Amino acid sequence: MPIQDRVAAARRIDEFLRITLQHGGFRLKYRISANPPVTTELGASPELVVDFIGPDGALLLERNGELLRSLEHVALKILRLESEEHDKLSFDCMNFKAMRAQELKLAAEVAAERVRKTGQPYQFAPMSARERRMLHLAMRDHADLRTESSGEAERRFVVVYPRDYKGAAPAPMSRVMRGGRRR
Repeated sequence: MPIQDRVAAARRIDEFLRITLQHGGFRLKYRISANPPVTTELGASPELVVDFIGPDGALLLERNGELLRSLEHVALKILRLESEEHDKLSFDCMNFKAMRAQELKLAAEVAAERVRKTGQPYQFAPMSARERRMLHLAMRDHADLRTESSGEAERRFVVVYPRDYKGAAPAPMSRVMRGGRRR
């Protein structure tokens, strides 16, 4: 279901960002674009896009875009969008998301070749629902392979299997703490 009033939603996001960036002391500017929903081969395009630019853009992208994703998450909550509607809003900075999408596409191809070569499943690191979906879509044209999401909450990940694989699913990767100790 599309966002009912994209202009009102954009105003709410603008108010949130203005206050947050000002009080946080960030040197950033942003542009909010309200677009009609369009379906592409990768699914529906976002209806609201927020692009950041400025000297503090690198701060948004540290730790694989953690702050950028956090701001986007808060905006999703402000708009009260359900989890299945999270693709309707996208925050980006310095073309980070497009580069990440390309990176995931390449990783999917490498995983596909590895699974074909070894006959064994390949497990990706945990990632967001949006990134998992991108992997599933990138793998859909490989008729000899299948993908599944596994794990729970923020530890969900994608596994690529040979189409007819009957063995056990791989055990989730353990998390490594600082200093190399396992949790």
